[in-house]
Amino acid sequence: MLNFRSASPRLVAVALAAAAGACAHYSPAPPQTPSELFAAPDTAGLSVAAKSIDRPYLTAQPIDLSAPLTLNALAVITVLESPELKALRAKIGVSDAQAFSARLLPDPTAQFGFDQRLSGPDPFNGLAAQLGFDLNQLRLARVTREAGEASKRQVRLDIAWAEWQAAGQAQLLGVRIVVLTGAAELSRASADRAAKLLDTALRAAGRGDLAGAELDVRRQAAIDATDKARTAESALVAARGDLNKQLGLPPSLRLIIAAPPAPAPLPPSDTLVRLALDRRLDLAALRAGYQAQEAETHKQVLLQFPTLSLNVSGVKDTAANYTLGPQVAFTLPLWNRNRGGIAVASANRAQLKAEYEARLFATRADIVDTVNNIETARRQRTALAAALPPLQRYAEATVRAGNRGDLARTTGETATQAVRDRDLALVTLDQSIAEQTIALELLTGTLSEGWTR
Repeated sequence: MLNFRSASPRLVAVALAAAAGACAHYSPAPPQTPSELFAAPDTAGLSVAAKSIDRPYLTAQPIDLSAPLTLNALAVITVLESPELKALRAKIGVSDAQAFSARLLPDPTAQFGFDQRLSGPDPFNGLAAQLGFDLNQLRLARVTREAGEASKRQVRLDIAWAEWQAAGQAQLLGVRIVVLTGAAELSRASADRAAKLLDTALRAAGRGDLAGAELDVRRQAAIDATDKARTAESALVAARGDLNKQLGLPPSLRLIIAAPPAPAPLPPSDTLVRLALDRRLDLAALRAGYQAQEAETHKQVLLQFPTLSLNVSGVKDTAANYTLGPQVAFTLPLWNRNRGGIAVASANRAQLKAEYEARLFATRADIVDTVNNIETARRQRTALAAALPPLQRYAEATVRAGNRGDLARTTGETATQAVRDRDLALVTLDQSIAEQTIALELLTGTLSEGWTR
C-alpha cells in the first residue's frame, strides 16, 4: 500500500470492493399494525410456549383460557404475553450489541493524496498515503469490555426482576378477582335483603304500624347496602380489566380464576430479610450497575494520561523522491487531564452506592411492615371467625322465632344481615392476607414455598 512502484489502482479498487462487501446492509422493519396487535390470542401457540417456559419461579404447564386458571397459569401468561415485558426483552438485544461493540478494536484510518504538477522543473506528480492506528483504544479495551459485560448483566437482571414483579402482580389480581367475586355476591345478597326489608317497612308505615324514624333507618340501610354492592361490582370489573391488561389479552375476554391455595406460614422477619438480600434480582442488578460504573471510573482515570496515535505515511514528491516514516501524536496533560470526566464518573459511582444502600434499607423496612400487617390481619380474622358461630346460631334462632310469630320477622332479618356483614368482613381480611402474602413474595424475591428452605 505504501510501495508506490508496485501499487495499482486496480488493486486498490478490489480492496475497497471487498471491504464494502463485508458491510451490513439496511433492511426496513416496520412495526405491527393495530389490527395485528389487537388480534385474538394464539391459544395453541400460547399453550405450547407455556409448556416449555423456563423460569425458576414458574411451573411449565399447558394453558386453556376457557378453563379455570391457577395463579401459576396467570404468571406464565404474563411472562409470555405481556406487551411491556416483550418491549423490555428487546433491550437484551441492545445490551448484547453494546457489549459486542465494546469488544471490537477500532478500524485503522487511511488517507490518500494526489498533487497535480502545474509548473516547475520537476517532471512528476506527487502522491501521498497515510495509515493510522488509535493506540489509546487498546489501552482502554479491558475496562471497556468490563463495563459492557456488567451493563449487559444489569439489563438482564433488570428484565428478570420486571418479569418477577409482573408475574406477582398478575397473581395478586387473580386473588383479588376471586375474593371480590365472593364479596360482590355477599353485597348483592345484602342489598336484596335490605331492599325487601325496606319494602316491608314502607307497607307497614303506610298502614300506620311503623314509626317514621324506623322507616328512615330501613331506608338508610338499603341505601348503604346498595352502595356497597355497586362498589364491589365496580372493583371486580376494574380488577378483571387490569388483569387482562397485565396478561396482554383482549379486554373482552372473561377469564375464570381458580381458588388460590391457603397462605403459607410466616417465618421470622430477619429470615425473610436475609432471603431478600440473597435472592432479589433488583439488588443483583444494582450491584452489576455499580460494577459497570466502577469500570467506567477506571476508564476515566486512564484517560487522564496522554492519548496516543501512530501513523505510518509514505510520500512520492514531484521529483520522484520516495519517503516512508512513522508519526506519533499524543495529548499533553497540562490543564484538563480529564478531571471533568473523572469527577462525573466518581459522582455517578457515589450515587449508585447511595441508591444501593437506600434500596437495602427500604427492602428491610418493607418486609418488616408487611409481616406485621399479615400477622395483624390473621389475628383479626381469627377473632372474627371465633365470634361468628354464636352470631349465626342467634340469627337462626331469631328467624325461627319470627316464623312462629314469637318475634318480629325484622328481628331475624337484622340478625341474618349482621351475619352477612361478618362474612363480608372475613372476605375482606382474606383478601388482605392473600394480597399481602403475594406482596411479601415480591419483596423477598422468592416464592413462599422457599421461605422455610
